[in-house]
Amino acid sequence: MLFPGYPFLRRIRQSAPLLVVLLAVSSAMAVGRVYVVVLPVVNMYSQPTEKADVVSQAIYGSNVLLVAARGEWSRIQTADGYRGWTPSRHLRLVQTGSGYATSGRTAQVESLFANIYREPDVTRHKPMLTVPFESRLEVVSEGKGKEEGWLQIRLADKQSAWIQASDTVIDVRALSIAESVELAKRFLGLPYLWGGRSSFGFDCSGFTQMIVRRRGFTMPRDADKQAAWSGVVPVLRKDLQAGDLLFFGSNPKSIDHTGMYIGEGQFIQASTNGHPVVQIGRLDDEPWTRLLVACRRVRSSAKP
Repeated sequence: MLFPGYPFLRRIRQSAPLLVVLLAVSSAMAVGRVYVVVLPVVNMYSQPTEKADVVSQAIYGSNVLLVAARGEWSRIQTADGYRGWTPSRHLRLVQTGSGYATSGRTAQVESLFANIYREPDVTRHKPMLTVPFESRLEVVSEGKGKEEGWLQIRLADKQSAWIQASDTVIDVRALSIAESVELAKRFLGLPYLWGGRSSFGFDCSGFTQMIVRRRGFTMPRDADKQAAWSGVVPVLRKDLQAGDLLFFGSNPKSIDHTGMYIGEGQFIQASTNGHPVVQIGRLDDEPWTRLLVACRRVRSSAKP
């Protein structure tokens, strides 16, 4: 059956292969639809080119909204409302339902990294994928007998695979402040990465956003937006408690760094200061004591 645009396609057939045109039409029609990320981590760029700066990332299994399409590039929006360009080949259109791993039984990767295999054995084949912390996966079944300790999963590209159950958690719950501090310390020594938002590498605001997310709250992506977020309230430096957020900059209107207070004058951060890793700093040390311009506490009533 022909469709309304077919005469137009016939006219341009000599200058462009029909398949390319059909793909372009399909891409344009898919704007506004939900896609799922099919690589462990994808970069989101400010422009549709890898020569542009990385503004954020999306991890495996993330459902994203297609905002615009340009050639082989897609502009996507992540769950925190952040937008950026990524190669379209890193995404798959969600054909049915509200998204990948949004219904039925799901597992979330709790290890810093987890290998996924084609069968429940770590020796027969190399991993199909190595996915980062927080990746969500669709669970098909729990292994029994020789497969005990494994989960059979359905990947975002619909392939069947297996993951060791100990790398995951089935029932994800919001963490207490004390638990979130302990979680943050698990990432000590992890490389700093500009635009990073995964356990392959975090930037400062991506790191604090993750910690607050595990407490059950969706906070903005960038440090200045986090400080201005309606889900936080100002707190004085002398009244700081573990779990409070710290913001640094040349002045309160020019915030460019953030970390989380963990008590006893210390805070944890993803920083390039001294060594580019997730590290613990002291508020009384330079340059932090001079650059601290705002302290915030997450409201218990903040929107999840």
